[in-house]
Amino acid sequence: MSYDEFSLLDTEPKMSDSGQFRTFYRDLNLDRVIDRLLGDWGKGIKKYYGYLPRTQKEVSYRQAVYTDVKKQAVHDALMKYVEDMTDVDRMREEKSKVYEDAQKAVWHLREIISYCLAYERLFEALTEGSPSSDGMREFLKILGGILEEEGYRSLREKAQQLLQRLKELRFIITYEKDRISVACGELPGDGAYAEMLRKKTGGELHRPVNPFRSDAAVCELEKACIEILEKKRPEIFQEMKSMAYQWWEYEVPVLRRFDEEIRFYLSYCALQQEMLEKGFSFATPVFSEDKTMEAHDLYDMALALASLYSDREIVCNDFAYQTGEQFFVLTGPNQGGKTTFARSLGQLVYFTRLGLDVPAASARLPFFPDIQTHFSVEESVETGKGKLKEELTRLAPMMETHQEGTFIIINELFTTAASYDAKIMGKRVLKHFIDLGCMGIYVTHIAELATEQDGVVSLRAMLNDQKIQTYKIRRGEPDDTACAENLVSKYGLTYEQLKERL
Repeated sequence: MSYDEFSLLDTEPKMSDSGQFRTFYRDLNLDRVIDRLLGDWGKGIKKYYGYLPRTQKEVSYRQAVYTDVKKQAVHDALMKYVEDMTDVDRMREEKSKVYEDAQKAVWHLREIISYCLAYERLFEALTEGSPSSDGMREFLKILGGILEEEGYRSLREKAQQLLQRLKELRFIITYEKDRISVACGELPGDGAYAEMLRKKTGGELHRPVNPFRSDAAVCELEKACIEILEKKRPEIFQEMKSMAYQWWEYEVPVLRRFDEEIRFYLSYCALQQEMLEKGFSFATPVFSEDKTMEAHDLYDMALALASLYSDREIVCNDFAYQTGEQFFVLTGPNQGGKTTFARSLGQLVYFTRLGLDVPAASARLPFFPDIQTHFSVEESVETGKGKLKEELTRLAPMMETHQEGTFIIINELFTTAASYDAKIMGKRVLKHFIDLGCMGIYVTHIAELATEQDGVVSLRAMLNDQKIQTYKIRRGEPDDTACAENLVSKYGLTYEQLKERL
């Protein structure tokens, strides 16, 4: 692979399907997390959150890069680089507002110098930071090679020389009897110009601003000065214009790709740091080879983000799929945390696939080649379909996808069907995905689904002694009585409540 194809996201560039945000992003509330990231880092990084690497090797490659990004010395170097590149972007924006060819050329050369300095500083700082990942070490090697290339060195040196010659250019503006004249040269004597200004203004000296370094818009006097100097010193202005034209597209493709990809890592790192300071845990997930899966203190990241500036408590849960276990069937009372737990499992798989840290104290899981979700929806007014038909329409493509090992999340399926029908259809759906070697979770009120199939484990959303939701999810047989008691109590229909009212 040539260095122009190098990527910090993959061992080989494969971004053709980037930005394909499928149903599971919305079902798992990942769109809320991504919108929060874009708010601080811009929409340019969004496509990288829509692309999942295809192999476990590539995920591990990313994990190593992200581990480097979190190191203080490396992180500081990268953040300074982002700051430097922000200055480059500002110059590029100002340049786009300039109409005078000479001034546009000067802004472009200044942009080139700032661009070169940004990467030179980055190379020096990263070298001192000693990154250990294959990705960062390869990038450092590539960057060092680019900085030593004759073309790069010639570009930088020539741009510097031209700007220095421009900086040394002096001219005198004379205003006399309502006439302004401009001439090359400077007043005689060291400090004579500054002293003359003090005498003329009679007050504090304000240093004049070079029109090439000020705002893009120039006043009529500045414009006239540029035109006159161009005529008097055409060679320097012609060289600047010629070089700007020749090197209008100066960026190295691999460095442009690095600039985009490193912001993907930094954006998540910044959000993770903010959440760590608020007491939330993060862990680098470990891959299991025996199809077991477990996590400690797992939580819903979207819900946690919403709680950052409120007093809302976020409940964490532990779970484990042991050898031979493929599907959780989760039952329990309404508003007991079932859907939130299912979303947290999906987020765990998603952020692991991205090669980033996950919202948990620790995590261990297999490599899942895909994620598919089916969350309950309301009847569609637009399509005229009833809720059951809408659910079946969305379910069919999932069941036709024969990708072994996909992680499946089903939330409240067949709620409008008769209990017997819902049980039969639910069992067939579970069997289909289990036979495909998938793992996942099925959230339901149909207790029989939790007890009648191999590979299925029953989980319950727990209530405390007062029959109030704890939002804790534990292993256990379904308890329809607890669910019923919870609903009866919620609506004031217990024997004691009715007796008191009557």
